[in-house]
Amino acid sequence: MPVLTLDHIRRQLVDRDHEPANFAPNPRHAAVAMILAQGRHDLDVCFIRRAERDGDPWSGQVAFPGGRADSNDPNANAVAERETFEEIGLRLDVSHMIAPLPVRPIDRQHLNHLSPFVYFVDGDTRDSAWVRERHEVASVFWVPLHHLFDEKAATELEYPLGGTPQLFPGIRYEDHVIWGLTLRILESFAEIVERELAARN
Repeated sequence: MPVLTLDHIRRQLVDRDHEPANFAPNPRHAAVAMILAQGRHDLDVCFIRRAERDGDPWSGQVAFPGGRADSNDPNANAVAERETFEEIGLRLDVSHMIAPLPVRPIDRQHLNHLSPFVYFVDGDTRDSAWVRERHEVASVFWVPLHHLFDEKAATELEYPLGGTPQLFPGIRYEDHVIWGLTLRILESFAEIVERELAARN
């Protein structure tokens, strides 16, 4: 399978028909940033590990930077950009954005839907990423894009749901497991760029 290039990703994402998000500047709408940057041999993808804290349904999980809208956010991508800076100090704007991914409906913790966006940043911007909000973020790390499609990275994670332990598909990278909602966003990305992830829901 050929290496995924930025040109291919940009072409596939920009050429698809996008349904606009029904954005409302309130906490029922959230947005995240899937950030790409040039790595040593491949494009890399930015992830965070959320801090472990009571009351957070995604406590300790791997995620994309992002969060809930507030009353000052003019649109969904502004949410992703503001939250990314607040969490990891990385400044995004529309000049970095490639395109949105499909909006994800959510029925959890009073969220209605999640708007993911794909961005590309240069090396200097990438190097500015750090854990700025330790109350919400435990760590920030970058994963080579090709690793997400490596069958050897596929794994399963046991997680209690409704009081009963269940197995969920995931992608292992070092001591991290990418699964759940973040994996579903990656599935949308993979489908659009015509690749198959290492793990699928």
